[in-house]
Amino acid sequence: MSFKLPDLSYDYNALEPYIDARTMEIHHSKHHAAYTANFNKAVEGSSLEGKAIEEILAGVSAGSAAVRNNGGGYYNHVLYWSIMGPGGGGEPSGELLDAINGAFGSFADFKSQFSTAAATRFGSGWAWLVKAADGSLVVSSTPNQDNPLMDLAEVKGTPLLTIDVWEHAYYLNYQNRRPEYIEAFWNVINWEEVASRFK
Repeated sequence: MSFKLPDLSYDYNALEPYIDARTMEIHHSKHHAAYTANFNKAVEGSSLEGKAIEEILAGVSAGSAAVRNNGGGYYNHVLYWSIMGPGGGGEPSGELLDAINGAFGSFADFKSQFSTAAATRFGSGWAWLVKAADGSLVVSSTPNQDNPLMDLAEVKGTPLLTIDVWEHAYYLNYQNRRPEYIEAFWNVINWEEVASRFK
């Protein structure tokens, strides 16, 4: 298989109490595993086989719904796991914080804008902090498994930070209280990883 389900760099229970172990286990070993398997099936034997995920997503409008949905689901979750970790939270520092302050006025204003994008995304989807082609930082959200790497995204660029607002990401613990999950998410962000993506 071209694309592999990545191992997490932390245990399923490492993000508790903010994200519970059962949700993490199901989300990673079932949902993400299914996207990975279905994405491999969708590209197998096609002209996309052997291409990097970023290249596939950059031309996704020309492909099938299976490539769009499962390729997005594969990539989005890889990023989501990587930008979280135990001992996370707080605020970024250095160049990333300077860029956030420059783009949004303050970290608090950025946090508010990102949380609102996540809370108001209708149905299922994702919210993003994106580095645009001109180097500016932008907050956006996408439906379903779309992301800013896709040629059909309203806001295009390099994803730095994301939150999954599909119900399977939070429903066991938070039920329909998506804003509580979003607030908890700020306690598990691995800002070092986000900063390395920014650089």
